[in-house]
Amino acid sequence: MAHNQQFPAKTPIIKFKEQDFYSLWDHCLNRGLLFEDETFPAETYSIGLQLLKGKNLSNLSWMRPKDLLKGKSEPLFILEGASRFDIQQGEAGDCWFLAALGALTQSPRYLQKILIDQSFSYQYAGIFHFRFWRCGQWVEVVIDDRLPVLNNEYLFVKPRNKREFWPCLLEKAYAKFHGSYANLHYGYLPDALVDLTGGVVTNISLHSSPPDLMTLVKTAAEAGSLMTCGTLAGPVSESTRMANGLVSRHAYTVTGAEQIEYRRSWEYLIRLWNPWGKTEWRGRWSDRSPEWQETHDQRKSQLYEDKDNGEFWMSYQDFRDNFFGLFICNQVPISLDHGSMLHERWSQMTFKDHLIPGNTEGYQRGMQYTFSVPDSMENNNVIMSFNIGPQNIKAKDRTFPVKYEVFKVRQYFQHFQDRLPSTFFSKFRIAEKGIVSETTCNLTECFSLSPGTYVVVVSEGREGVEFLLRIFLKMPDSDSRGWTLMLRSFRAFSTGNS
Repeated sequence: MAHNQQFPAKTPIIKFKEQDFYSLWDHCLNRGLLFEDETFPAETYSIGLQLLKGKNLSNLSWMRPKDLLKGKSEPLFILEGASRFDIQQGEAGDCWFLAALGALTQSPRYLQKILIDQSFSYQYAGIFHFRFWRCGQWVEVVIDDRLPVLNNEYLFVKPRNKREFWPCLLEKAYAKFHGSYANLHYGYLPDALVDLTGGVVTNISLHSSPPDLMTLVKTAAEAGSLMTCGTLAGPVSESTRMANGLVSRHAYTVTGAEQIEYRRSWEYLIRLWNPWGKTEWRGRWSDRSPEWQETHDQRKSQLYEDKDNGEFWMSYQDFRDNFFGLFICNQVPISLDHGSMLHERWSQMTFKDHLIPGNTEGYQRGMQYTFSVPDSMENNNVIMSFNIGPQNIKAKDRTFPVKYEVFKVRQYFQHFQDRLPSTFFSKFRIAEKGIVSETTCNLTECFSLSPGTYVVVVSEGREGVEFLLRIFLKMPDSDSRGWTLMLRSFRAFSTGNS
């Protein structure tokens, strides 16, 4: 069990499937070969039959970017900078990943740590590599550049410019990371946000959101936090375009928040981007709505754009009426107590451990982690964030593989240093809180705990589970101890080795 009360400046990078990019690259260059990845081959099972159902597989082929362009032009990894507008979702229902990626493109320096510096021109050998975060480590995933093509059209993410291939290759690496393209078909926004950043996700229900949510969203946008959101499910299980232009059961990127003068008062607006690329909101404050013509706000020319690019504005009230949740990702938690979140202090405790399979014999047999809540604390003062190791990702398992509960330790038991005895876990003892959530790899829960000592008990285990538990404690502003941490935006934190 590892325990660390500081944010690591750098985190180790592990090689997915033990593939070393530079060794493979050199091998191909020395022999004049183009890399072919045997661990994620150009076969239908790398795609998944779920995504190929009803398609004529005789027309399916795997082609490299140079072959796709048929010699008319040279492929480029990135053209004029990576942007969310480079992305257009394909056949896979991976909007949850693409919406998170769209948010990350607004922080180019940190997107670059995922993309790494690579190209089609310098010593090209058909091999690329990307990085994702899992369980406290950056994982480097190696791929070849053979892309699945059906009827002469790329099957998945379609770049805006046919010469630009970073979205296609990154999506392929993420599919390999999860086992297949089919395993990206429907997922959870928090999982993608954490995989791309190693951060902590705050989940806000829009039906019970705080009154100053608009201020918080605007502050988070200005600070560089990643924000995504999701629409409610429609009458059918598949994502469907509705009459108002929104897509049901679909993920969007939040790209901005403003207030604008309108009819002698103020209107709060949210700007969103749709990974489908062109389908946009048709209601109030949409691209061609009369509200833009009626406002006399001087910033209209800066905010208003009539472009068919998937990005649009909508009123804050319409946003709350049509979306069920907002996900805000940063390196340390944000608070919903105040509109301004940039002056809060947090301490962090980190535990990395393994849960033994079949461990279902009670709390006293589970993993135990103790922490103390200081005096003079506010509400929402403790955040717990779980992250599950990559070997525990299962294609059809959509449930979180770890269970935990939090108990307050009364004074009588506080002299136990390592483990609480079985007598502590009386059948009459009630936990402060436990897990109820839909996610597979990442889970964040917020608590409002009174001062005292607490124990987190991690139990269950249908299989062996490697997990990372981070406990964040909100510290009073007057606390100046060296291990307290100022909340930092994505502009200021290190996302690992480059």
